[in-house]
Amino acid sequence: MPVSAIDSFLFKNLFGTEQIRAIFDDKAYIQRCVDVEVALAKAQASLGVIPEHISQQIAAACSDIKLDYDRLSDETEIVGYPILPLVRQISTACSEEAGKYVHWGATTQDIQDTASVLQMRDGLLVVEEVLESLISTLTSLSSKYKDTPMAGRTHLQHALPVTFGYKTAIYLSSLQRHLDRLHQLRPRCLLVQFGGAAGTLASLGSETDIGLRVRKATASNLNLHDPSITWHSARDGVAEIINFLALVGGTLGKIAMDLMIMSSNELNEVSEPFVPHRGASSTMPQKRNPISSEVILAASKILRANAGLCLDAMITDFERASGPWHLEWVAVPESFVVAVGALRQTDFALGGLVVNTGAMRENLDSTMGLIVAEAVMMELARVVGRQRAHDVVYEACRDVIEGERGATLFEVLVGKEEVTAAIEMEKLKSLCEPANYLGAATRMVDDVLAVRQ
Repeated sequence: MPVSAIDSFLFKNLFGTEQIRAIFDDKAYIQRCVDVEVALAKAQASLGVIPEHISQQIAAACSDIKLDYDRLSDETEIVGYPILPLVRQISTACSEEAGKYVHWGATTQDIQDTASVLQMRDGLLVVEEVLESLISTLTSLSSKYKDTPMAGRTHLQHALPVTFGYKTAIYLSSLQRHLDRLHQLRPRCLLVQFGGAAGTLASLGSETDIGLRVRKATASNLNLHDPSITWHSARDGVAEIINFLALVGGTLGKIAMDLMIMSSNELNEVSEPFVPHRGASSTMPQKRNPISSEVILAASKILRANAGLCLDAMITDFERASGPWHLEWVAVPESFVVAVGALRQTDFALGGLVVNTGAMRENLDSTMGLIVAEAVMMELARVVGRQRAHDVVYEACRDVIEGERGATLFEVLVGKEEVTAAIEMEKLKSLCEPANYLGAATRMVDDVLAVRQ
């Protein structure tokens, strides 16, 4: 029975998708191991290492093999790794002559590492697909709300006016960079692994480059990159991929945090798409909890934790690790499933996001103009100097905050002769309109929207 949230019949569709789970399914992994054995045999046959007809027999046997998964599981528990039990079954499925050549010159980690890389390659295609969809969603939001003013907040307090499109364009810019990272890491990380017992390829002969040629041909057969040297004890490629997923998760977690706070009743600026009974409470009929954001935030934390596991897995001893490798068996499949699930949840939440522009404007005005105090200060500073301007506007802000009659910043400033002597009334009124103090926000949105992947 499943014991993890990613394959639990209760929670699996919150944390992942069928598409990504299918790639990292146990049987899919074993099939990838079989694929690697076939690709290796074909590469060796093409270079005369094993007879051509032997390679054909191995490929034919593997294409029609009926694996005994219960036996494979039992023997893996005994051996500690699945490759020796798998090779036994493949060899038995071949003729006696061909069976002798299965797994020729290879070692267990060659097959497992390459199978894992094949899974990660396919997993990254899914990540890319969902990432591009999310980029499209954020592109639409950023364009639509480029000029929609709202309160920018620092330390959870009103800071300066921004626009909602500016906020979503910041998310978008981060995801654009993630897509760049994804494209860049493929040739560095999607490498075939074939090195034999200690990585030296000695099993295929030390007087020629035949081992290197077999490795290159195997890479070509599997559509992977050929490394410059054996990498089974240098795990930076795996760590980079999983840390890349953690970076994506970090961005998604930031988005989720913003959405949850903005959807609180007190702010009411956005809400996740309405689906009957989604986010419902068992006791409070009024509840519409931000379920997607909650799952995304949890996923982002799982991804960061798994990134740490893969960094730990880099600390290997000598030419074959005595344990750290096993961390990847846990972290890699879970990270891909959780990352794709979080991307899907984010695309769902943002794709149908309810944006309450009226509440955004109401919240923007709720501090009675204090949010544009800097605008007044900078204009006043042209006449009286920055420090004096800061003191004058600070006192005006204190009057607004502590005053009992609910006066706005503009109304308080109008009563200060030092201000009205320096700034004309119409100019002062314009400075106190939040929508007039957006700086280069909308231009930066345009610059983000102009990026082409």
